[in-house]
Amino acid sequence: MYAPTSTNSPRSGPTSGESGDDLGGLTDFDGAGEILRAWGNGLRPDPDLTVSEWADRHRMLSGRASAEPGRYRTVRTPYMREIMDRLSPGDPTQRIVFMKAAQVGATEAGHNWIGFAIHQAPGPMLAVQPTVELAKRNSRQRIDPLIDESPELRERVKPARSRDAGNTMLSKEFAGGILIMTGANSAVGLRSTPARYIFLDEVDAYPASADEEGDPVTLAEARSLTFAHRRKVLLVSTPTIRGLSRIEREYEASDQRRFFVPCPHCGAMQWLKFDRLRWQKGRPETAEYHCEGCETPIAEHHKTAMLERGEWRATATAADPTTVGYHLSALYSPIGWLSWERIVRAWDAAQGSDEAIKAFRNTILGETWVETGEAPDWQRLYDRRERWTSGTVPAGGLFLTAGADVQKDRIEVDVWAWGRGLESWLVDHVVIEGGPDRH
Repeated sequence: MYAPTSTNSPRSGPTSGESGDDLGGLTDFDGAGEILRAWGNGLRPDPDLTVSEWADRHRMLSGRASAEPGRYRTVRTPYMREIMDRLSPGDPTQRIVFMKAAQVGATEAGHNWIGFAIHQAPGPMLAVQPTVELAKRNSRQRIDPLIDESPELRERVKPARSRDAGNTMLSKEFAGGILIMTGANSAVGLRSTPARYIFLDEVDAYPASADEEGDPVTLAEARSLTFAHRRKVLLVSTPTIRGLSRIEREYEASDQRRFFVPCPHCGAMQWLKFDRLRWQKGRPETAEYHCEGCETPIAEHHKTAMLERGEWRATATAADPTTVGYHLSALYSPIGWLSWERIVRAWDAAQGSDEAIKAFRNTILGETWVETGEAPDWQRLYDRRERWTSGTVPAGGLFLTAGADVQKDRIEVDVWAWGRGLESWLVDHVVIEGGPDRH
């Protein structure tokens, strides 16, 4: 414990009763207090508080931006807790992928992360919408209310109208960091500044290239590389077309987590699938979910308890262990949001229209749409692919043939297996270096 210095102390410099204490003349100038505070903040470790805990304590939802204004409650959407907590500094995950239905609470969770970073773990942040115009709209309709309704954020981010704010519609400065908002169509915005935190929202709506400078997701993520293991990248989107969907590609490269919930009758854990939602023809109000364990119908009023006891489970092995991926359909939508009855009505209304069914699969099931009819040749072939290990003969193969293509510097050999009906499989492809003169 610190003891005050005696007036008889032989040390030079100010005593404990004088300004500066043990720091002597080091603090005897204008602005010293600000420098010391900044120095102390720089040495402070990241907090143990998680993003979901912060949201429950500090986040207020504005009536301007939410159908349920008031204090944010993670228990309303329990499936978002783990996703938010992966964004906390204490979690080793670096990339979080969320392929989801529309209106399941993902964007609000992302904004909770922004608020947490401003208040608890400041650093440079980049938030990307599909276009600059959407980024401006998001700033007005979502980010400004986020700051205005939360006292802890309001005291850290000065309003843009303030003369010394340093803030604009697309830039919010705060002690220790800055939030830059931009569109995926702006290469300048994507390479404007290093970023420890990157929020990529609705990535399937991004253009293929940002001002012809390359993939916007790649350009944005490059901003975080200098932060190494401390970086956090959140990719969120409803999916679009199979084979073209960015979020599906990212999800399939992840550990592909599904939200497993218990049957209220037998306790069997399962993730919810649309084909297990059953109803009487012409009566969507009779919709019930049939347990895949006991086949007992589950009424929707059980959903709240099911969500509370739910858990995310990985169903694959990620190519990168620092990346986790999540998928969620609107079947999990909490009571009061999108009901099973309304989902059935939307499905019935979509019948007879490929475009309507496509929208249903994308926005309600959170799944990609498989093009048919006029789909490009590569996609039809891709969808018919089969899997087997190179060098092995599939079960239907009856005999093998080999063909060699002789070039000046190499010989390329294909080995094919042939079955009934002239069905064929490429068993192996071998490249022999060197031309005929060397063999």
